[in-house]
Amino acid sequence: MTTVVAVENPTGADWEWRGQRVHYVRAGSGSERPPLLLVHGFGASTDHWRQNIADLSQDFEVWAIDLLGFGRSGKPNWDYSGEIWAAQLADFIEAHIRRPVVVAGNSLGGYATNALAASRGDLVAGVILLNPAGAFRNSHPLGAPLAPWQEAIRNFVQSLLKQPWASRLLFEFVRQKSQIRKTLLQVYANKAAVTDRLVEEIYRPSCDPGAAQVFATIFQGKPGKKVDELLADIHCPVLAIWGEADPWMNTPVTSARYREHCRNLTEVRSPAGHCPHDDMPDLTNATIRDWLLTHWG
Repeated sequence: MTTVVAVENPTGADWEWRGQRVHYVRAGSGSERPPLLLVHGFGASTDHWRQNIADLSQDFEVWAIDLLGFGRSGKPNWDYSGEIWAAQLADFIEAHIRRPVVVAGNSLGGYATNALAASRGDLVAGVILLNPAGAFRNSHPLGAPLAPWQEAIRNFVQSLLKQPWASRLLFEFVRQKSQIRKTLLQVYANKAAVTDRLVEEIYRPSCDPGAAQVFATIFQGKPGKKVDELLADIHCPVLAIWGEADPWMNTPVTSARYREHCRNLTEVRSPAGHCPHDDMPDLTNATIRDWLLTHWG
């Protein structure tokens, strides 16, 4: 087996997909193991994986991509969905990586990863999920049914956000650097990981033309397939890393649903929050490396 050479600053490049710019980075080369493709969550980008790329590229060929609508990729006024992002990832793998990959996705990227693995299993050797987004059938996303008054509030908010003025106001609020920092401090267990650099990396793409419309479209779009529907079509090994300090996810309930519906599942619990890979990168990198070497050592 040849040696992989790590790159301190991974090579960034752009690729045109369906007339839109898609940004990606690559580090490491020469391994016979399946390449690792990293897929960020909502509002993030390839930058969110910098500490993972630097470490994991010592042993693996590592790629990361900005989903359309995020990061340095284009932000057209499209109807965004798991199906769109799965198609983007599939075409990227075929165009650039050219062999089956292990795909790792956080939050929204976890849902896109499941959508890719379910629809194009021929391109996916393995799946790594880090607090993945998505609801199951016959259950509330947070694991418990809503009370009538909670249901009424949710419906009101969803209706309100369909108004362009309301969506724009919310976007302008959540994109403030002070609000980004506040949100990160809520969802990171390791508060020291919430740096000025991290805040800037999330803020910068929100200034791009089309960013506000992407925000509105994602929240107004039709829901895609439920997670259990996707898992039924995933046959490769799956690693789920659950950041148990995540205030946005009931990890015990979600973990139980994954065990019910996902074959070939390995679970690891982490003291991290919603983004284990950036919250506690050393721990997450070691978990990913051990799992990959177990299957493709």
